[in-house]
Amino acid sequence: MTDRKAQLAGNLAKVEERITAACIAAGRKREEVTLIVVTKTYPASDVRILSELGVRHVAENRDQDAAPKAAECSDLPLSWHFVGQLQTNKVRSVVGYADLVQSVDRSKLVTALSKEAVRAEREVGCLIQVALDAEESGRGERGGVGVGGIEELGDLVARAPGLRLDGLMTVAPLTGPYAGRQQAAFERLMDLSTALRRAHPAANMVSAGMSTDLEQAVAAGATHVRVGTAVLGVRPRLG
Repeated sequence: MTDRKAQLAGNLAKVEERITAACIAAGRKREEVTLIVVTKTYPASDVRILSELGVRHVAENRDQDAAPKAAECSDLPLSWHFVGQLQTNKVRSVVGYADLVQSVDRSKLVTALSKEAVRAEREVGCLIQVALDAEESGRGERGGVGVGGIEELGDLVARAPGLRLDGLMTVAPLTGPYAGRQQAAFERLMDLSTALRRAHPAANMVSAGMSTDLEQAVAAGATHVRVGTAVLGVRPRLG
């Protein structure tokens, strides 16, 4: 086993222990929570090692990094999630490899995703990114739509050819009423998920929690956690 593989295996084991312990504390089954490893800034060689270690979901936030990496790893049994703010001029490329876009936050993006998914003859899963630091129907500092915009956007995705409404995503906000209150933020997301599922029962995915707050996300009921640093290490500085 190479040094890097041993390092990643050890880190994965620690994250697995944390998720398992959080599930036990919350009275949940371990299989209710899916780990997505955020591989941004790390090379395709790390993605390949992660696949060998049993990881099946990876996430990226910049198309210029993700597209070549996904192409290099196209032989692996992986689901690729796009989690960054997505500009419409990048949609065609992203639809080429992403199985799921977690950062859907405006109608213009839904239209662009639908057009490219149909063109590529693919079905792309979509999560509505919820900004808990935004005004009712505004935009958040790190993307996302305010609480008041979820229903309309969800209906739009559900009707769009080539797209599948899978649920909701949030990032714990740095400002506003939920700043520093991760579990309260994630519990609010769960309430919003319950409301969304009344109209769209299959949209039951809730993506919340990262390396520092995955326990709070699991306690709140998240179905997916997005972990980067705790698995891959502190990210190299982007030049």
